[in-house]
Amino acid sequence: MIAKMKTKEQDKDFLKNLGTRIRSLRMKAGYSSQETFSYECQIPRAQYARYEKGSNITFLSLQKIVKFHKLTWKEFFNEGFDD
Repeated sequence: MIAKMKTKEQDKDFLKNLGTRIRSLRMKAGYSSQETFSYECQIPRAQYARYEKGSNITFLSLQKIVKFHKLTWKEFFNEGFDD
């Protein structure tokens, strides 16, 4: 039971870090608006906003974001993730 709780907390932490990384990249690219970025990245605005808040993200949406920023997967996960 404790292992399951720990895993859930780790999952939450990972998604929070992912959201922070996504937001950081958007801001670094000069997009102060989630709406403008999500439109250009072809992800529904409300869905994108949830991603930045740490909601679970689909692999294809994450792939769109990584490609949009012209990053490799290694570059994307190089910042903000300890493991």
